[in-house]
Amino acid sequence: MTGILIAGTSSDAGKSLVVTGLCRAARRRGIDVVPFKAQNMSNNSMVCADGAEIGRAQYLQAIAAGKTPTSAMNPVLLKPGSDRRSFVVLRGEPAGALEAGEYATGRRLLAEAAHEAYRELVAAHELVICEGAGSPAEINLRDGDYTNMGLARAFDLPVVLVGDIDRGGVLASIYGTWGLLDDDDRALLAGYLINKFRGDQAILDPGLTELTRRCGLPSFGVLPWLPGVWLDGEDALEVGRWRGDARPAASTGSGTLRVAVVRLPRISNATDVDALAQEPGVDVVVTTDPATVAAADLAVLPGSRSTLTDLAWLRETGIAAAIEARAEEGRPVLGICGGFQMLTRTITDPVEAGHAGAVPGLGLLPADTVFHPDKVLGRPSGSWRGHDVEGYVIHHGRVRVDDGHEEFLEGVHAGPVWGTMWHGSLESDGFRRAWLQEVASLAGRNWAPADGAPGFAARRETMIETVADALEAHADLDRLLALAR
Repeated sequence: MTGILIAGTSSDAGKSLVVTGLCRAARRRGIDVVPFKAQNMSNNSMVCADGAEIGRAQYLQAIAAGKTPTSAMNPVLLKPGSDRRSFVVLRGEPAGALEAGEYATGRRLLAEAAHEAYRELVAAHELVICEGAGSPAEINLRDGDYTNMGLARAFDLPVVLVGDIDRGGVLASIYGTWGLLDDDDRALLAGYLINKFRGDQAILDPGLTELTRRCGLPSFGVLPWLPGVWLDGEDALEVGRWRGDARPAASTGSGTLRVAVVRLPRISNATDVDALAQEPGVDVVVTTDPATVAAADLAVLPGSRSTLTDLAWLRETGIAAAIEARAEEGRPVLGICGGFQMLTRTITDPVEAGHAGAVPGLGLLPADTVFHPDKVLGRPSGSWRGHDVEGYVIHHGRVRVDDGHEEFLEGVHAGPVWGTMWHGSLESDGFRRAWLQEVASLAGRNWAPADGAPGFAARRETMIETVADALEAHADLDRLLALAR
């Protein structure tokens, strides 16, 4: 075996999900398998054990494959800082910025690094399951492409298209992708998978038969809608994938603990709140509505790729006033990384915002923030009131906290407001549940963790297994894996 490329008819069509499931299914068969994504454009990232930064989706896929995540699995990570600028992470380390006008012409170095990483993985493992980016039918970007058909052409990879039927128009999107590719690219298309199907497949089958007749691509299967599965995505198109996931109530208490997560324009590492959303008796909404933020039992300011820009947006929308009122009333607020920085008194950012002077923050925590050129990457661990906590850090901003205040995971706690630089800390089950009980007490809720509720890691493992089971039951898995021979 060598490699296979899973491409999508659009962003968020299910590529990450399918690659995750294929990695686990191949691992079940005893295959030495690893994931690969040449380029990820995402502000959802993770820090590997060696300090390299990669996309969250590839980190999760490595877990599904039973492998230690490395920078080779996602050699190029572009982190959007504005509509026209992305910060480049190359083999896990910061490597400058890429302007929109440079995207079509400035990728040769990135392509070389990506292809070299693929060669490393092929040399060391039996099977490499590659994930495309966006859609291979983006013909305006075909010259210089190294993530979709450019990767497939370079290494003669068979390509399987994934289409999301829940969006509507899936037959047209598959046929349109086939039709827009040139002959040499089209020759590498091996077939397609339908994702998120609900209903009677007998109604869909005539359409698949006609689609195959017209373009010659076989169907490798129809994956059903999988309730309760909301694995890490590659981007922030869909923050809050867990919406509608039914969970049991908490074991005791006077109702649901309501959490409002602010949907910042440049939100990053939005996956931080996933662990809250899977907790029984906790209702998490992602919002841009000041009234919703004001009414919740807990308001969360998540990470941001552009702290000062998003802080200005908070003020323009009235959300900043809602957060300030909460603190004055003694009602809980949590800031994570960029969200924490917004809660400090002043922010000086000559690095990302090019702003040499200090800008007033919300002033709810006794601290000040200064951005530095060098990025801090790490996997810290510690404890909070006797509960073990692990996390990861990705930031340019350094926060200096006044003496005499309670430390909180490389941050500070003052009154009803908490700020931390640690992403991922809420995945630590004991800490999360103990901290939520303190939040509930401040909010006047008699909430308590549900007896026997699964932890976050166990829940994530169940989701990985569910996707692999769906591929086993509803896709021609043997034929899919055989493509890579």
